[in-house]
Amino acid sequence: FGDTDKYYTNAVQITWLSNDLKRYKDDPRLPEWSIPIIHSIIQTIPFSSESKSIHNVGILLGQQIYTPSDIQTTALLKSERPYAGFLYGGLALHSKTDTVLDTLEIVLGVVGPAAKAELAQNSVHEIRDIPTAKGWNNQLHNEPAVRFSWQRKWRVHSMALFDILDYDVISHAGLALGNVKTSGNAGGEIRFGYNIPKDFGSDVIRAGAGVTAPVNSGLKQGQTSWGMHVFASSQVEGVIHDIFLDGNTFENSHSVDKKNIVADLSVGLAFNIDMFKLTYRHLFRTKQFDNQKQGQMIGSLTLTLSF
Repeated sequence: FGDTDKYYTNAVQITWLSNDLKRYKDDPRLPEWSIPIIHSIIQTIPFSSESKSIHNVGILLGQQIYTPSDIQTTALLKSERPYAGFLYGGLALHSKTDTVLDTLEIVLGVVGPAAKAELAQNSVHEIRDIPTAKGWNNQLHNEPAVRFSWQRKWRVHSMALFDILDYDVISHAGLALGNVKTSGNAGGEIRFGYNIPKDFGSDVIRAGAGVTAPVNSGLKQGQTSWGMHVFASSQVEGVIHDIFLDGNTFENSHSVDKKNIVADLSVGLAFNIDMFKLTYRHLFRTKQFDNQKQGQMIGSLTLTLSF
């Protein structure tokens, strides 16, 4: 969607989210031994634990691919970001009220050749008859990857206009910890349209985001089964560590000098009908490392199916 393979080349994530739960133990996918661990974790972090809170459990699987701007040379480009792949699976715990959504995400995976990023990228290029990337021999080494993240979203304000249109404002803040990424972020989103779903907005693939959990079933969805809205959002992230720029944690590897502050600005369009919600977002991300010539445009497509 961004019409380029450079930098943040591609990412895909699939998330399977449970129905609304009064207690996490009501999800049969969670083993009994994990329940005390979950409760001990959520009691030590800011997490919605009101008696009226509704919970969801998510299981996620994804892959991320990063390359330098020139993928046709086999030489190591020292001034460019490293080739890197990240293959992962994880568990997401959502807790929400009508106005607040908390998400705790625990991800385990691998960075390096075992992530199969070269196979994924070049297979698509071969199918589409596009020149394959030639520099994957320079990618980061294999390394176990761990990432813990927490995010809170607030439905700050909402209003109906002329009994037909709506708008609302959603803010968020979060943290990520681990050898994959250590950072903090804050941002917001404004939406305007017809029959906006009463959820917590849309998001890109990033730590703590996943797929937005559905709102409480008591909230009304509007007069009809379909709706459409436009949105604009922004985020500022303070980055302490990013393995895809800083290189491997335990071995010497290619790395670049990263930017400690990165900003995202995006606009998009979402369409929802019955159980489907389709969202497209066009995002601009500022420079992430010192020798980066310009920021990056990224396209993101999300399909949500509720059943």
